[in-house]
Amino acid sequence: MNRTHNNGELRIEHVNQEVELIGWVAKRRNFGALVFIDLRDRSGITQLVFDEEKAKEIQSVRNEYILHVKGLVAERKDKNDKLPTGDIEIKVSNVEIVNSAETTPLIIADETDALEDTRFTYRYLDLRRPLMQQKMITRHKITKIMRNYLDDMEFVEVETPILTKSTPEGARDYLVPSRIHTGEFYALPQSPQLFKQLLMISGFERYYQVARCFRDEDLRADRQPDFTQLDIEASFLSEVEIQTMLENMMKKVMKEVCNLDIQIPFLRIPFDEAMNRYGSDKPDNRFGLELQDVKDVFKNSEFKVFKDVVASNGAIKAIVVPGKADMSRKEIDKLTDLAKKYGAKGLVAIKYLNQTLEGGVVKFFSDEEIANLTEVLNLKDNDLILISSDNWTTVCEVLGALRLHFADVMELTSKDDFSFLWVTDFPLLEYSEEDGRFYARHHPFTLPKEEEVELLDSRPQDVHAAAYDMVLNGYEVGGGSLRIYSNELQKKMFSILGFSDEEIKERFGFFVDAFKYGTPPHGGFAFGLDRVAMILTKSDSIRDVIAFPKNAAARCMMSGAPSKVDESQLEELHLKIVEEE
Repeated sequence: MNRTHNNGELRIEHVNQEVELIGWVAKRRNFGALVFIDLRDRSGITQLVFDEEKAKEIQSVRNEYILHVKGLVAERKDKNDKLPTGDIEIKVSNVEIVNSAETTPLIIADETDALEDTRFTYRYLDLRRPLMQQKMITRHKITKIMRNYLDDMEFVEVETPILTKSTPEGARDYLVPSRIHTGEFYALPQSPQLFKQLLMISGFERYYQVARCFRDEDLRADRQPDFTQLDIEASFLSEVEIQTMLENMMKKVMKEVCNLDIQIPFLRIPFDEAMNRYGSDKPDNRFGLELQDVKDVFKNSEFKVFKDVVASNGAIKAIVVPGKADMSRKEIDKLTDLAKKYGAKGLVAIKYLNQTLEGGVVKFFSDEEIANLTEVLNLKDNDLILISSDNWTTVCEVLGALRLHFADVMELTSKDDFSFLWVTDFPLLEYSEEDGRFYARHHPFTLPKEEEVELLDSRPQDVHAAAYDMVLNGYEVGGGSLRIYSNELQKKMFSILGFSDEEIKERFGFFVDAFKYGTPPHGGFAFGLDRVAMILTKSDSIRDVIAFPKNAAARCMMSGAPSKVDESQLEELHLKIVEEE
């Protein structure tokens, strides 16, 4: 079949040209002697006009039939300024019905009434919607720009194994049983971390890969069991040099995808400051409502809750929400419930009305505390003050969640605004009281800050990492770090994390052995491509920018995966399903 043009291509300058088009019927309208059809392909829509004679040939045609037409481009009398092709139409002289279609279970249009389960079950139809195709095309464009940029910077694309060894990297592995080696398993990679570091030891100096990654963890709007990273590693570059290179790449992406000139360098915020100001290690700084420290105001408080927190060296912080002092008791109770989801035991809510603090706890405050709180928070009439008191982490996370809640309900942000920043100076380690041991906050190969390495022996909890996350509009779109390249330091890190020599050899032996042969200083980064595409296409979920996503239960509604397999397949793999009691 020949076609001379795509359906989104024709303009007024093509009038009187004979053309051939192919596409799906998006809409049919009958007007007596004339029939109008909107013909759709990936590029857009063109209106077709069938006279009375030609209309007889398409009597059976309805939405999603595929037509091949030939005709003359004509200027439309009633132009449609909402369509790029709205100035013209095609007077059809010849039509061929290429294929028929049953009535679809969802509307094939930007706006559809289908629920998510229906969309995912018939994803191949959902992807016909112009809006969805544009999202996928934008994702392709983002990836292409990144690839071209890295190619210009002399990076080499190298593919790393999908069937690999199970290593502890934070989430559960997806395991693949080996038929050949009975009782042994491959693991699908959570990331190419070990391999990209080995490529630096191999001397490639600059590597990248659009990598498929797999993590068996609970899902949410911006998480899938299988996802895509743009994985990057480079030797002989400093932390700032890596960040600057990535800033320039994102500047290029934003210009070519969104036609926006973003400012570089990005704002750099240390982890402690991000938590103290925004209650998050991935802060959205497009709006205010910042956390404020009020511990000094209550350092001598007789209010038992605050008194106990001061005695235990905890934190007392507040956010001020303008114009919300009119919230009802029921609404404030919902805020308390939200706070409890993030670990709070309760929430102090105070209203500032007519230059007076109102609330059940105010009776426990001294006149000095009332005056100081009003001054420190710079209160205005009709302000709502929310105070959390507990350990530092809990207080920050509780107020950070409330801050985002109000940003949503008060519509303080727009998807048309983009704010990039770096979060730096993360703690190297996290201590688990439950397990009585340290865990790596990023991964065991993260380089400690050079000036703090000596603290690993005496105060490991105070050591910071040479790690950095790129944040866009409150989403972590990527993260990276400089890596340990000293064999002795890597052994020390494993020891702090509680790995025995036997465990190190079993889990990381091949990797640790490589350190003996001249490992260069190196560092890297991984972009979450799904998240970047989600934000730049103004989507609400990464599922909208993944061609065939899983639902919230980690199921593919279209194919039915995961599914049971034949008993013979299990026997080949020496596996047996044990029913839960």
